[in-house]
Amino acid sequence: MNMSNEKEIMRGVKFFFFSVSAGIIEFASFAFFDTLTQWPYWPKYLIALILSVLWNFTLNRRFTFRSAGNIPIAMFKVALFYAAFTPITTLLGNYLVESLGWNDFLVTIMNMALNLVSEYFYDRHIVFGKTIDTNKSSQRSEE
Repeated sequence: MNMSNEKEIMRGVKFFFFSVSAGIIEFASFAFFDTLTQWPYWPKYLIALILSVLWNFTLNRRFTFRSAGNIPIAMFKVALFYAAFTPITTLLGNYLVESLGWNDFLVTIMNMALNLVSEYFYDRHIVFGKTIDTNKSSQRSEE
């Protein structure tokens, strides 16, 4: 295995573990709202998703993709991803829970798994593609 492949495997492993930490934040905050409110599925899911996205973006930008790129532009690109992902998963999740009676935690876990896979490829190629390994810590490790 060459160095480039090893680097990409490590990038994927980092993304996975940071996404798991974001998933814990999402799941815990969803459970918090589920336990303490009588809200329908969608606001609990939406708030939990936003909290996890902010966490995940911050960690993955710094440590996984090691990007020195423009933060507002990267956040805008992430916002575009979630402009499509969020309505689809919120509406579909709400339908599955409220209309079909699916377990809301199961639906949330399914959304989290879909998010993990789709966001990795989007972040890797669209958000950070041209700015990967450009931050100071990346430059120090290359020396």
